[in-house]
Amino acid sequence: MKKRIVLFAPLAAAIGVLDVIAIATAIWQRNIVLTVAVLFILLASGFSYYKILTVNGSVNRFYKNSSNLLTPYQKDAMLSFPLPVVVSNQRGEIMWYNDLMKEKVFSGEDSFGYNMNDLFPKLKMEPPCPPQGYGVDYKGKLFTAYPSRAGHEAEELNVTYFIDDDKLKRIAKEYFSSRPVVAWFMIDNYDELLQNAKENERSQIMAEVEYVIETFVSNNHGLVQKIEKDRFLVLLEERYLRGIIENRFNVLDDVRRIEAAEKMPVTLSIGVGREAKNINQAEEMASQALDMALGRGGDQAAIKTKNGYEFYGGVSKGVEKRTKVKTRIVATALMELIQSSSNVILMGHRFADLDAMGAAAGLYYAIKEMEKPAKIIFNSKTNLVKQLHERLLHNGFEDAFVEPDQAMSYVGENTLLIIVDTHTPHLVESPDVYRACKNVVVIDHHRKMVDYIDNAVIFHHEPFASSASEMVAELLQYIGDKYRINGGAADALLAGIMLDTKNFILKTGVRTFEAAAYLKRMGADTVEVKALFASSMAAYQERCKVVAAAQVYNHCAIAVVDEPIEEIKIVAAQAADELLNINDVYASFVMYMESENVVALSARSMGKMNVQVIMEKLGGGGHLTMAGAQIRDVTMDVVRQQLNDAINEYLSSLNPEPQPAEK
Repeated sequence: MKKRIVLFAPLAAAIGVLDVIAIATAIWQRNIVLTVAVLFILLASGFSYYKILTVNGSVNRFYKNSSNLLTPYQKDAMLSFPLPVVVSNQRGEIMWYNDLMKEKVFSGEDSFGYNMNDLFPKLKMEPPCPPQGYGVDYKGKLFTAYPSRAGHEAEELNVTYFIDDDKLKRIAKEYFSSRPVVAWFMIDNYDELLQNAKENERSQIMAEVEYVIETFVSNNHGLVQKIEKDRFLVLLEERYLRGIIENRFNVLDDVRRIEAAEKMPVTLSIGVGREAKNINQAEEMASQALDMALGRGGDQAAIKTKNGYEFYGGVSKGVEKRTKVKTRIVATALMELIQSSSNVILMGHRFADLDAMGAAAGLYYAIKEMEKPAKIIFNSKTNLVKQLHERLLHNGFEDAFVEPDQAMSYVGENTLLIIVDTHTPHLVESPDVYRACKNVVVIDHHRKMVDYIDNAVIFHHEPFASSASEMVAELLQYIGDKYRINGGAADALLAGIMLDTKNFILKTGVRTFEAAAYLKRMGADTVEVKALFASSMAAYQERCKVVAAAQVYNHCAIAVVDEPIEEIKIVAAQAADELLNINDVYASFVMYMESENVVALSARSMGKMNVQVIMEKLGGGGHLTMAGAQIRDVTMDVVRQQLNDAINEYLSSLNPEPQPAEK
């Protein structure tokens, strides 16, 4: 009642002010007529005040009489209905409600004439009502409301049923907020950090790392336990993980500020298992997420849920592992697989480049020396290595190649398939051959994708390696001098390394030069390799046009190719490389129409920006410094806008606004 009276407060105040003015005027003028007029004003004011005080009862009686629009059967049914019910007209004004509605929802207050839209803003009267109803709250209490229509079209009413599930919802919210989350923290470069450090320096470095991790976990009300020298098991509640995600795992930045000997920063990889059924499943998901984070180069966090993976961080380059123990073990296992197989098939990714062809050619020649039948799946129409292919045909690879549509005839019960320079099933040269082969080996250096090949007998994946050709060159050294490669295979491997390192500039480590030295001993000719990168005058001119048309956006050079160009894939890749020579450009993107309904992007960077993360937002992938994407059934303008949004999102993720953790 008080609420309705308040609505008339301005009117009452105005009448009071007029009364005071009239009385003061009458006293000052001392006029009989004016005095009589003032008496009438006072009587009218008194009557007005009386009506204001009794307006609540009048309104209630009006709406109670309005409830006669309901039939006696409707009234009886809703009065005895075991749930709170309210009836409102088409304008949303409350016409009637049962006693349960008044008691449980309105807390005993009369609410006739109030508007449902004001009381329950989240409630939508327009049909149809969703099966789960509408979650609404009134005075801090939670309900689920189900509106429906009743009455004739001319006198249509809204009937809304309420369920008091406040306690259930609060218990459910607490349940989901307190669900356990398991995480694995791993120091990526533990061995490299400590191998040249003194004993006291080792203790100091590890003490700083452990302090940062323990402080981070403690601030988020979690539990941390050091399991191994470089691994930590962390338990958290879901409510605190939300704050960590909002801050984009700032512990990665805190740990990276710690420097060991030789100014090498410490980096972490984090794997998180979320939304699991139990602790055991959460730990398994966390282990899988950690493997994914490590496979993408480390220095990042991966969260695995039932719907897939989410990634945070990944802004630094992969740390080169100086030990070759893993390579030696893989080489021994690979030799055993080759010798026990009936034949071997090698293939890379679609639109084969120098790295894919080089890795396949190096392995092919060694397998040929083992006197095992082998074939390289090679698409003569859609490759980017025509010069290398022609050179190999004259250097011991006369019978090496087979077209993808003919490769199935070489697949047998005991065939070994070796996939190089890719680890995703939909990118291989022949998906049919992949599905038909039971024994599969993967050798790749690209950062790990979510849909990776998970049935490989050997999954040799090194994201810190410069190229697949470098990885194959290392394996060949451990296979032994008995199965030496010739100069043609060495040229192919060196060309692959030079392609992915931009002539030994990007992602070049100690092991890269060691692999190049080995290939030089095997007869690689640097002059011949350099000739493999030459292009025609027409292609050079087209590349210059693409570079000249580029625009700079947020430190990114973006070129759009609207006209058809012969050998556009090669031209786009070379143009993207050249755009990196522009001052203040951290990444380059070249867009072109690959076919009538497919827009392709070629992305490059010098390491300051992770183009793989940007391309993943557009459905592509690749490496930190080299990536690409293909988008179907969209226009070039739409893709350009999507690229701008992806760049903005990536840059904003590097410097997010800090968010407080949930208390």
